[in-house]
Amino acid sequence: MLPDLVRDKILQDFPDSSVTAQGDGSRMEIIVVSAAFDGQSRVLRQQLVYACIGDLIREGTLHAVTISALTPVEAQQSTDG
Repeated sequence: MLPDLVRDKILQDFPDSSVTAQGDGSRMEIIVVSAAFDGQSRVLRQQLVYACIGDLIREGTLHAVTISALTPVEAQQSTDG
């Protein structure tokens, strides 16, 4: 299943993170919560996640991707309010 593959690929580079991947090959929404994003820009965070799944995009398995890359504090704030 593609969401599981995407999740596993991201967890290889961010093993202590929470990863949610939903969708199919034409559209995938990915949420990554990791302390590794502390102090990094939004663009850099997305680049790091794209790097994990770049091979799937290049080979055409995955097409459109929406990424939310959050620190644990940001994730908690988004659920609090």
